[in-house]
Amino acid sequence: VCFGSLLVAIIQALRQIAEQARQNDDVGQLLACCIDCILSCLQSIIEYFNKWAFVYVGVYGYGYCEAGKSVIQLFKDRGWEAVIADDLVGMVLFFLSLIVGLVTAGLGVLLVKTTTLWDDFAPGEDAAMIFAGIIGLIIGLVICSILMSTIASSVNTAIVLFADAPAEFEKNYPELSSEMREAYMTAHPGCL
Repeated sequence: VCFGSLLVAIIQALRQIAEQARQNDDVGQLLACCIDCILSCLQSIIEYFNKWAFVYVGVYGYGYCEAGKSVIQLFKDRGWEAVIADDLVGMVLFFLSLIVGLVTAGLGVLLVKTTTLWDDFAPGEDAAMIFAGIIGLIIGLVICSILMSTIASSVNTAIVLFADAPAEFEKNYPELSSEMREAYMTAHPGCL
């Protein structure tokens, strides 16, 4: 887990260096932009790789690199490249977090309108509503995103374990296994 996080941190640091070089025109705008683009692609690949490798690290205790190779090989062996590529859970959970953030922003604005807590806010009521709305949005978005990451991790784990041991899954949870197989067959014919 630490190694995967270290790789992401190193790439983020290199991207910051490239951005500073681009802003200072140390290496030329075009070269710095190309370097940043390549590093961004690497970062996306590693973060995607992390998502699945962390399941193997947590469940089986493998090292990060071994886990990454094993889980990607598992998906290739099962023909599930399309299944993991079409994983929409993260997007759905992000939109849910955004909705919660907007609701808390509305509550912040409502708090300004209905209480006297913000009467002493120097710029005025409109600025107080904007400020309270932004703070509410950030708080709601962050807290909900943290909570939803647990659900996303659970879904990733269920997908990996379903791919890794479908017979055991069917033996212990036959109804759920049947539902998952039907859903996968509908979305990705021929993948099971």
